[in-house]
This record gives sequence, C-alpha cells and structure tokens, in this order.
Amino acid sequence: MPDTDMPSPSSGWLIGVREAVPLLGGYIPVAVSFGLISTQAGFSTVETLAISALIYAGASQFLFVGMIASGSPLWLTVALTLLINVRHVVYAPNIAPWLPQSRWWPWLMHGLTDQIFALAHGRLPQLPATQRVGWFFGAALLAWLSWIAGSLLGAVAGEWLTHRWPLLGEVMPFALPALFLVLLVPRITSRRWALALGISIAAALLCTLTGLTNIGIPLAAACGALCFYLVRLPERARPVGGKRR
Repeated sequence: MPDTDMPSPSSGWLIGVREAVPLLGGYIPVAVSFGLISTQAGFSTVETLAISALIYAGASQFLFVGMIASGSPLWLTVALTLLINVRHVVYAPNIAPWLPQSRWWPWLMHGLTDQIFALAHGRLPQLPATQRVGWFFGAALLAWLSWIAGSLLGAVAGEWLTHRWPLLGEVMPFALPALFLVLLVPRITSRRWALALGISIAAALLCTLTGLTNIGIPLAAACGALCFYLVRLPERARPVGGKRR
C-alpha cells in the first residue's frame, strides 16, 4: 500500500478535530489540576508545559512531579513512569489492523492516549483507509494542544480558580477517567470484553485498597489483557438473520 501523505482537509483531519471536541471536557479540567499541582511541587510554568508536551500522559505526569518533588531517585521515577505507560503495549495492537501504511505513524503515536484510543477503536473501522491518518492527526492534535493549554491555565491561574470555586478542585481529577469510561463502555459488546473489564476494575480497586497505588494501573491493565487473550467464553446464540443481543 502506498505511503499516506500528511493529512489535508479531504483526508479527514477536520473530521478528527470535530469528533475530538467532546474530549476537551475531560482533558482541560485534569490538565488544569496537573498545572496547579506541578507549580505547587516547585516546577516553573515552562517546566510544567515541557512535561505536558513531552511526557503527555496524565497519571504518569502526576507521578513524575510527585516523585521528583519528594526527592526520589531519577532512575526510579523514570522506571515507574514507563511502567504506568506499559498499557500502550495493549492499545497499539488493537488499532493496528485499521492503520494504513504511513511514515507519519511514529510521530502520531505520541498522541495515543487512553481517550484517543477509545475513540479511535470505534471510529477508525468506519472510515475509508485514505482518511484514517488525517482523522487520527486531527483528533490527537486537538487533544494534545488542549492538554498543554489546560496545563498552562492551571500553572498560571489554578490557585485562583480553586479558591473562587472550591468544588472545582474536587471534581477535576475525576473528569478524565469518567470520559474514558463513557467512550469505552459502548465497546463492551461481548461477555469476553465485559469479563476483561471487570477483572481490570477489580485489580485496580484491590491495589488502591491495599495502598499499592503506583502499580495499580499497569497491574490492572495486565490482568485485563491476560483475561481477554486467555479466557474464552461462549457467546449468546445469534438468531438467524438477526443481531446478537
């Protein structure tokens, strides 16, 4: 298949931008929260923006600034940051079948976040192959820029915002996980997917209750992935000429 050129309006990037707009409701509040926490931990505004632009991984960024601020060894900070992001080893193969060949993918994969994955998993199969690179470019770029903008707002005006609206500080950390669940749940179309999700939730909850919060995300992701690939459940019979219920 020939290499796909950089996206143009006709190749789907405007569609990607438009369909990623709902993500802003989850990205910006959490990014504001990160910007505030980062500056409170002693990072400058420029350093905060650099972390959001280069690391660009919500949970990993919170862990990174917390461990650096507490004086943890750099090697341990980097190791745990990478460990949290190991879930991308599961994400990429699940959308790979719908990615046409393009030299731009190594750069675009920087924008593969939890929410972009959930959106792409349902949307890419519906698009013509010629529009998929453009769609991903538009959606990922909007999400990335909104994350950076939210981090800037949090670093500059986060304390003022939470002082004026105290409830905002309590709500912001839940915006991104809630958005991910909204995007993910409609994809749970079989018992196998439902069991894998249930195992992941149970593992994450158990880690949280036992104080193992640093390994909760990667461990839950690993348990869910193993469950999905190792367990085979019988599905409900599909009526002749009809769809599975």
